[in-house]
Amino acid sequence: MRILGFNGSPRKYGNTAKLLYLALKAAEEEGAETKVFHLYDYRIEPCLGCLSDEQLACRYPCVIEDDMKQLYDEILEADGFIIATPIYWYAPSGVTKNFIDRLTAFENMIFIEGRSLLEGKVAGLIAVGNDVGAIQLLSTLGTTLNTMGMLLPPWSVAYYSKKGEVLENEQAVLDALNVGRALALAVKEEHIASWYSTKYKERLDDLKRDVFTYAEEMKRKQFSERWKAISRLLEER
Repeated sequence: MRILGFNGSPRKYGNTAKLLYLALKAAEEEGAETKVFHLYDYRIEPCLGCLSDEQLACRYPCVIEDDMKQLYDEILEADGFIIATPIYWYAPSGVTKNFIDRLTAFENMIFIEGRSLLEGKVAGLIAVGNDVGAIQLLSTLGTTLNTMGMLLPPWSVAYYSKKGEVLENEQAVLDALNVGRALALAVKEEHIASWYSTKYKERLDDLKRDVFTYAEEMKRKQFSERWKAISRLLEER
């Protein structure tokens, strides 16, 4: 059982990434192998809209030669994935949108091989941002992935739309954990009496400590370069 996590935030240590890490930890506890991909580390070009000219031109492998080839191959080998994105103007981040648009190469295989290459895989969604738009974003992405043939199990969607440290919000932490749990349970295809679990409450402090430590390590590695770029911008103003 293999579940991937795609972080659509430029910050590998922020609230979006933290909720994604929590979700993957819960999936691991249910027996899943997990792997995180930070989408800003990859060159993902915008979709060319090939199918608008010729329906059969849109297919896997995509004609665009960029880093999506690596991500395509990872998805094909996985049972499902979680997309976590910040809320940018009521919508996902640009790189997240490019990533989702490029998944059309999988979906359009229904006209070539008779089935979408995403059909039956499970999906989870996490949205984070200090603004309105979470429900609009999640509704759009959920409908899109389901239309591509993916299954969104119960409790496979979570969001946080407040200021401050997300690990201090117990409900957001529990919701994220249950996203990962739901995907793993769906892959195992067990008869589930209750999809949402509060069992994590007994270990919330330990789980949050682990994620905080991980995020701080990512911040140590990434923040200095980000701050150099920001400082240059401030000096130029």
